[in-house]
Amino acid sequence: MRSDATRRRENIVREARTLFAAHGAGVPLESVAEAAGVGIATLYRNFDSRSALADAVALAILADMGSAAVEALADFRTDPAAAWHTFFTRLVDLDLGALTEALVHYVADDLSGPVRDAQVHTLARVAELLSVAQDAGIVRPDLDALELVLAMGMITRPQPEAIRSATPRLVPRLVDIFEAGMRP
Repeated sequence: MRSDATRRRENIVREARTLFAAHGAGVPLESVAEAAGVGIATLYRNFDSRSALADAVALAILADMGSAAVEALADFRTDPAAAWHTFFTRLVDLDLGALTEALVHYVADDLSGPVRDAQVHTLARVAELLSVAQDAGIVRPDLDALELVLAMGMITRPQPEAIRSATPRLVPRLVDIFEAGMRP
């Protein structure tokens, strides 16, 4: 694939990820194309269906989550508490709510092979980090990797405008409460 075509495809995924996180995976694909600065035909040349785009969003988020876990493991040697907090903060910033939306609405019943493989690989990295954090006494021993990821996805899941307006600090507050509740 040419470099300009690769950049265009990555931009479509980035904009879809942002829109999925803000408005849910049901956002019109025309809105994704517009945000990415391409026409709808270009979006469909890159992703032949909403499911294909949802897969690409899921793969991007899972790759970022796996990288965050690997980086946190490397940082654990110097400052375990800071490494765990940085990882947890990165989970919030990764728009896991977009992953939840993408998977629940479009591919949950029939995950594609690449998404399923990425999910297994990523959860293994998160489980490895979680185990190290538990051994260090930073995280309670009864939390598992899937629970952590699903909880973060639920907390950061897109909310209707009325809820966002009434409680603008809801997500940061819930994140703080969840992080405190993970401590032993």
